[in-house]
Amino acid sequence: MSAEPRALDARATRTLTDLRRAETSALLATDAARAAIAVHGTPVMLLDLERVRRQYRRLRNALPFVRFHYAVKALAHDAVIDALAEAGCGFDVATGDELALLGRHGVSAGRVIHTHPVKKASEIADAITAGVRTFVVDNDTELEKFADAPADVRILVRLAYRSPHAKSDLSAKFGVGAFEAAHLVERAKRLGIRISGFSFHVGSQLDDPQRFADAATETLQLMADLEKRFRVRFDTLDIGGGFPIAYDSPVASVEQIAALLRPVLEPHLRRLDILAEPGRVMVAEAMTLVTSVVGIAERADGRWYHLDDGVYGSYSNVMTEDVHPLIFAERDLRRAGTDAGSRRWATLAGPTCDSSDVIAREVTLPELAVGDLLASPVMGAYTTVTATRFNGRPLTPIAVVGQGMPTGEVAAVPVGAVRQTVP
Repeated sequence: MSAEPRALDARATRTLTDLRRAETSALLATDAARAAIAVHGTPVMLLDLERVRRQYRRLRNALPFVRFHYAVKALAHDAVIDALAEAGCGFDVATGDELALLGRHGVSAGRVIHTHPVKKASEIADAITAGVRTFVVDNDTELEKFADAPADVRILVRLAYRSPHAKSDLSAKFGVGAFEAAHLVERAKRLGIRISGFSFHVGSQLDDPQRFADAATETLQLMADLEKRFRVRFDTLDIGGGFPIAYDSPVASVEQIAALLRPVLEPHLRRLDILAEPGRVMVAEAMTLVTSVVGIAERADGRWYHLDDGVYGSYSNVMTEDVHPLIFAERDLRRAGTDAGSRRWATLAGPTCDSSDVIAREVTLPELAVGDLLASPVMGAYTTVTATRFNGRPLTPIAVVGQGMPTGEVAAVPVGAVRQTVP
C-alpha cells in the first residue's frame, strides 16, 4: 500500500475513533446511564433500543425488496426481540430454544426461518408443529429428515462461498459447492421433497462489498442452471448476513454493499422471495459496556490494569471473533483533552485467574486508579450471548437506556426487570 492510501486509512480511523468517543461520552453523561451504573455497579451493559430500530430502518431503506430476519443468536435479549417484532422484522433461529423464546414474546412462527443446517429430527418436528415453514439443509442426512414434512415446507440448500477476509469464514463448517448442490436437488426429487431455493452466507464481519454481489450472482446462475437441468422451479433466495460493523477501523456501509447487490437482485424480484439474516449489524452499535479497574500491577512489560469484565465475559468477542472494541477511560471522556505526558501504554486484563484473560495490549490510557471507569462502545453482538460464568462470575447485566424506552423517556431498567437471555 502506498503512503497516500495509508494516510487516508489513518485519517478515517481517527474520524471513527472520534465519533465513537463522542457517542460514548454523550451516553455516559445521561441521567439514564448514571442511574444504571448506580443500580448495577460495574460491569454493566447499556442498551439503546432506538439504535436497533435505526439499523433495521437502514437495511429496509437500502434493500427495500428484501425480507429481513434478525439472527437471534447475535443478542437474544427480550427488549431487542420486542422492538424488532413491533417494527415488523422477521427472525432467524438456530435452535428450538430460540424459537421458544420468540414464542414467549408472541412472535408468530410464520415470521421465523430456521437456518441451522444440522438439526435433530425432534427439533424439526417441533418447529414444523409450531408453524415454521422455512428450513436449511446442506447434506443428504439432513435432507432425508424432511421426507415426511408437509407440502408447504420450504427447503433451502446452503451453499459455501470461501471468504478468507471474513472474521469467520462460515464455509469452513457449512455449505456445499455446485456439484453437491445439484446432487441434493436430484436426491430431493427422488424423495419427493421440493427444494424451494438456496441460501448462502459470505462470512461474518466481511468488509468486501463485491463478495456479497459475486455470491448472489453465482447463486442466481446456479439456480438457473439447475432449473434447466432438473426441470424444476425455485422461488426463494436467502442472501444470509455478514454485513460488517466498524469496531476500531472503518468498514463498508450497508448502503455501499446494497449498491452492488441491488442491480444483481432486482431483475429477479417478480419470481423470487429474497430473504436475509442480519445479526451483528442490527445490534452491535446498540450496546456499550461500562467496566472498572479492580487492580493495578507493574510487570516486566509495563502497567497492567485488571478490570471487572474480560474475555470470559462480555469481551468474549475478542477471543472468539478476533474483533477489537475501542476502550475509553471515563476521565478522558470527561475532559476535552488529556495531557499526552500523563498517558502511558498499558495492558488490560479480565478478572479471572486464567492468564489468557487479556482484553487488549499496548493501549494508551491516562493514569488510572482502582474504581475508575472504562467504556467500550459497539458491544451489542456476540458478547453477552457468548459469555461464560467461568470462576463463578455472574453474567454482566443489561440495562435499557436512552430513547429506546417504550415511553420515549430516558430511564434505566432496574435489576431483574429485563431478563438477560443466555445461550
